Order: sequence, then structure tokens, then C-alpha cells
Amino acid sequence: MKINKLNISVASFKCIAISFVTVFCIQYMSFAQESPKEEDFFKINKLRSPEGTLLEVGGLCTMPDGNLAISTRRGDVYIVENPTSAKPYFRKFASGLHEALGIAYKNGSLYVAQRGELTRLYDSNMDGKADVFETIYAWPLSGNYHEYSYGPKIAPDGSFFVTLNLGFGDVWWSGTSFVPWRGWTLHLFEDGRMEPWATGMRSPCGISMIDGELYYTDNQGDWVGSGSIMKVNKGNFMGHPGGLVWTNMPNSPLKTTQQDIFSKINPRIEFGPDGRRTKPENIENEKYKTLIDIKKDVPTLQMPAVWLPHGVLGISNSEIVKIPKGVFGPFEEQLLVGDQGQSKISRVFMETVKGELQGCAWDFRSGFQSGVLRMSWANDGSLFVGETNRGWGSAGEANEGLQRLSWNTLVPFEMKTVKAMPDGFEIEFTKPVDKKKAANLASYNVESFIYKYHGVYGSPTVELKKCPVKGVRVSEDGLTVRIVVGDLRKHYIHKITLDGIREQDNAYSLVHSIAYYTLNNIPDGASLSLKDLSTKNESTFVANTKEKVGEAITYEDIKPTLIRNTCVACHNPDKRLVGPAFAEIAKKKYTVSKILQLIKNPQPQNWPDYSTPMAPMPQVSEKDARKIATWINSLDK
Repeated sequence: MKINKLNISVASFKCIAISFVTVFCIQYMSFAQESPKEEDFFKINKLRSPEGTLLEVGGLCTMPDGNLAISTRRGDVYIVENPTSAKPYFRKFASGLHEALGIAYKNGSLYVAQRGELTRLYDSNMDGKADVFETIYAWPLSGNYHEYSYGPKIAPDGSFFVTLNLGFGDVWWSGTSFVPWRGWTLHLFEDGRMEPWATGMRSPCGISMIDGELYYTDNQGDWVGSGSIMKVNKGNFMGHPGGLVWTNMPNSPLKTTQQDIFSKINPRIEFGPDGRRTKPENIENEKYKTLIDIKKDVPTLQMPAVWLPHGVLGISNSEIVKIPKGVFGPFEEQLLVGDQGQSKISRVFMETVKGELQGCAWDFRSGFQSGVLRMSWANDGSLFVGETNRGWGSAGEANEGLQRLSWNTLVPFEMKTVKAMPDGFEIEFTKPVDKKKAANLASYNVESFIYKYHGVYGSPTVELKKCPVKGVRVSEDGLTVRIVVGDLRKHYIHKITLDGIREQDNAYSLVHSIAYYTLNNIPDGASLSLKDLSTKNESTFVANTKEKVGEAITYEDIKPTLIRNTCVACHNPDKRLVGPAFAEIAKKKYTVSKILQLIKNPQPQNWPDYSTPMAPMPQVSEKDARKIATWINSLDK
């Protein structure tokens, strides 16, 4: 009897164990099932260009007849007829221009920003080629290689805006205005008049006109800790001191000087034993200033409307376009921002709080063949994307490209908007969420950070702080959640992670689960009472069993850690991107401790063939850094 009882108990135990494992596996499969990706909704197609045509696109514009005008870095201008058809026709309209990095259409003419002037192109004899080349306005040049010029963008009154890059001399890490108006935005008129508009630009490639107002994106570098979207008003100082050397000119709209900035922040102009300038590096434990610290004393300083965190939402931000009504589904009237270095596009939602712009940014679509520089809407609602990477480097391996992004009418499961609330954020989704998971505080994580304002090339994220999620309210229709968040900080970037949120019908995860909200102002109003909110906090973590049993970690195992820490933005397992492949790093045979040191304080001189230096990444936790370093070293076996 004892034996029989024991047998029954064992059998019962086996059944219970099998049932438990079955339930666990089903639940785990549901948790880990493959969710749709961005490419399942937004398709990238290449436009066929004639053999031998090099479309290193510098400018794009869609003309009233639906044809596409293209200017290239090699100085050519093309008109593409029937550009959305299977067989578009390319017609060379002009050639011999000097690095045409922007093009616009107005009253039957094309206007191109060459390196040294704004030029009008016109076909007077109607033979399909430009025969009139008229200089609207010419600006000074020193001959420095880095004096790129962007635009034009046409204002509602028909006038033009262009932006002028700073030069880079013997010291590539320090932007310099060698001649008047470098590092400025210029306002130009058809009759040849010019008024300086604003300064403080470093590399203002992303000049854009949105709803009749001028905006731009800049490239991370000295005095620019990360890319961002900024509105450009007359008399603004946008942050880089290089162009301030010309504010003593009689027609300057502002009087802020370099000394106004350098008296508050050491510009770090340093020399080595040989008397030559040395590149200043980030000092980890220094006393530093942020943009908002300087804004208190320099009222002309313009703050970013929306930060685009470096290495996450790009490394060389470019054109901004507004999504038209009826286009790209739930995201109509939001903004898209290109990125040249990471060959991708981000999405931005902006709102006005207390008279100041702010908003949220997400990844949108990656995988373009070259660096995304220019975008223009086609008449059928698709998006033309012009690309280049020669000399600039990009995640896309091609040197040039002209592609078209189309929506297939399927709605992705995404955050549609994030809006600031007096006590947190309101998040609207494109599809109803699983209410049980959405009511769980463990589904959310919020932290805030900012960048240094200094003369060093780029900035690490600093002042990282956890923001406790105290409660959540889910709307009846499952389309909106309101999260109450503690320790909100004005003028900081708030990283909002929703890894635990699932779609109601299919248990899919969000296509992009991380949002970055720039909180310039906290709205007034009543806070929600915690007694009316869900405060349930049940962990949804599933352990990585490979780590526990000591199996070799594969790329798929490490990939979430690499994504979380933005490593994949610049590195690929075995291909060169903006930075070296992980397999190439493994060949250096660095120790784990050395890799940890290099993550915090990179040494670009170790990789002289890469044009974009890695920014310091002290925000990467030691646990994650060790895991990444161990995996990298496993590749050299």
C-alpha cells in the first residue's frame, strides 16, 4: 500500500509538473511571440535611376505637376517625371553647380543653395534644360572644406531662408566662423536683399519650414550635446558660439558675444607640449552647466523644442517634414525627422504648453540604403527620401540613394501621442491595449536625463534619475492611459519605456516601446487622486535561463541589451556601420575592464578610419557593460 500510495503521489506530481510547464510555456510563448515590426507597415522602395547616374541627393522638392526635382552634391539637377510610376523618367535639368545641398520651387523656377550663393534656375526657351542661372544673393567663403550651405526654404511671403555651416580648420572638433555669417541663418529676398536672422548653428543641415515657421535640426558636436528640433526666430542664439563673432556687425539682430558665453563656461581651448591645439575630452566628475543654466543669463538662447537623443534617434539629424492630412494613417500632422548617420527616420509629436513648444520623439523607420538627408511628399501620399553618405558615413552601406516610403494601410500598434500632464503623462495608442497589463505599474518605466553644454565634442547623458510611476488610469476604450509620475523635471528629457504593454486583441508588443519626451514646461491643473488609480505592481520579468546555466550568449540574447543602450545605432555584429563591427572590436582583444573603460571614455584615435567619434556612454550600467564586453570577446574564437 505504501508503494502504491507513493506511485500515485509520484504520478500526480508528474501530472502537476507537466501541467505547470505546459501553462508556463504557453504563457511564455504568448509573451515572447513575434510582434510586427516597422517594416510590416511602412515599405521602402527604390526609384530606378538611369545607369551611371549618381544621386548623392542634396535637395528634393515635389513640384506642382507631381514631378520631382533633385539637386545633388555633385552639382547636377534632375527633373524626375512620373516619379511614383514603375518607370520614372530622369531628365538632367542643370549641371556644373557647386555642391547643391537644397532645392525649392517657386513660380516656374527652381532655387538652389550652392556652396556660395542662392541661385535661380529657369528654362526660358522651354527645351527642358535650365538656360538662365541668376544669382539671388552670394555670401562670403573662406574656402574651408566644411562650409556647407543648406536651403532654400520658402517663407509664406515668398522670401527665402538658408543656413550656413561653420568651418573646421586644423582642429576638426571645433567649429569656426572664418568669414561673416558662417553659423548663421540668412533671410533673403528676390531683389537681392539680405538680413541676418539668427546665429548659433553648428551644422544646420535640417533647415525646414513647418506651417509657415522656420525650424532646424543640428548635428551633435562641440557645444551641441545632442541633436534636437529648434524653432528659429529672428534674433535667436541657437547655442554654438562660433557665429557670435559677427554680432558686432551693424545689421546683426542680436548683440550676444562669445565672451558672454566663455565668461560662464571654459571653452576648453587647450594646447599640447608641441604648442598645437589638443582635443578636449569629457571630464567625468567636473562641475558643468546645461543649456537651461545659461538661458538664465543669456535670454537670446533658444532651447530645443524636442531633443533627439544622440545615438538613439540619430547622430546626424537632417530634414523635418510634416505628415499631411490623410497620409500615414494615425500619424497625420505629426513630424518626421531624417537622420543621415543612422540612415533612418524618427517621428515627433509636438504640443504647446505655457506658450512654449515641447513634445515626444520615437523611432519610426530604419533600413534605408544610405544616409537620409532630404524628404519630400509625393502627390500619392508616399514619401521621397534622398540619401548620401560620401565622406559623412552612414549605417546604410550605399554612397547614395533615392527611395520612396509607402504606408500599406495596416495600422501598427504604437504610441500615437504622449502629452504632458500636471502629474505625469497621458499616452494615446493607435489600438486598444490589454487593460490588465496596462493597469500594472510594472509595465512602465520612466527616467529623466539631460546633456552638458560645453566645448567638448558631444556630451554623455548626465543627471540620470528614476521617476517613480505611482499610479495609472486606463480609459474605458483602452486607447489611453494616464500615468502619475513622481520627480518630473522641467527642461529634462523623460525616457518613457512601455515594455509591458500589449495589444488587446493579439497580445502584440508595441512596435516601438520607448518614447523621449522633452518637458520644457509642466502644465497647470489638478493632479489625479491615487485612490482613483491602479497601483498594482506585479513583475512581468522572465529570466534569461541561458545566463543561469552558463550557456554561450548569442546575438539574439544580447540584442535587447544592445538596443536598450543604443549600441546597435552605430554597430553591427559583422558589418561596418557608423562605427566598427563588434567582430572587428573583438580582434583588438581588449579585456573586459578595458571595454568598460572605453564605453565611458571612448578613444577615437583607436579607430582613425571612422569619421564620427563615439560619444561617452557613462549611463550604461556596469552589469550591462560587462555583459556586452563578455559577448564581444566571445566573437574572437
